Amino acid sequence: MNIECQDLSMAYANGKQALQHVDLSLEAPSLIGLLGPNGAGKSTLLNILSGRLCPDSGTVTVDGAPAGSDAALGKLFLVGEKNLYPDDMKVKRALDTAAVFYPDFDRSYAESLAKQFELPLNKKINGLSTGYGSIFRLILGLSVNTPYVLFDEPVLGLDAQHRDLFYKLLVQKYAEHPCTMVVSTHLIAEVADLIEHTVIIRKGRILQDAPTEELTAACWAVSGPAGVVDSWAAGRDVFTSSVLGGLKTVCIRGGGTEDLPAGLERRRMGLQDYFISLMEEEDQR
Repeated sequence: MNIECQDLSMAYANGKQALQHVDLSLEAPSLIGLLGPNGAGKSTLLNILSGRLCPDSGTVTVDGAPAGSDAALGKLFLVGEKNLYPDDMKVKRALDTAAVFYPDFDRSYAESLAKQFELPLNKKINGLSTGYGSIFRLILGLSVNTPYVLFDEPVLGLDAQHRDLFYKLLVQKYAEHPCTMVVSTHLIAEVADLIEHTVIIRKGRILQDAPTEELTAACWAVSGPAGVVDSWAAGRDVFTSSVLGGLKTVCIRGGGTEDLPAGLERRRMGLQDYFISLMEEEDQR
């Protein structure tokens, strides 16, 4: 079971490339982070996977069925920024409607989530604040029980408490009902400890596609006096460096940091550090 993308390309109306020859396989079950800066192509990719957009070239299949087909749509749910229900529909009625289109939709679980988030079921959707509009869509995504659920920037507009609650519920849902969940975000630090697999996209191109632990396992930041750092780092795989006064920090890939010379310190890079360094490396190309 997987979502398979082959050679996807798409350009905006102004000619700017949204996606460039994207090859990607999203395996099931997995908790995947789709990471990238604003404008990287994350939303475009998710809208193509869900059949809401058609690429200029390339193919997408969901368990072998073409994206946008009835067979594919029944297996996938996208939590995006747009509300697809009538604005004057009440939340309670929207849950009824979701149960019609998605047979495995867990209505009682959705109502329990609404209670946890303090979302009023009798309120019209167009009367919800920006934050509660997001919460409404997140509840649908957590309750729909399709094999694939795509969350596009899910916590925008949520306060810290509600963001924390969503992440806890996401992990709990994944543990109890394994499926493929894709979380698209530019808030790397908030999802770094949650995602098992990381896909990094920039300017419509996939830069990394690997297990999260594998990406950061052999990446280190080494700091100390600039001259000592330069001597030690010579010949190593340095992908970014920075200088503050007489101190220098280099970010390197690979091992060999166990026996640092006196005066140098190392720290393992987290996912956000790795992401920032990768973006800086791309800027220098």
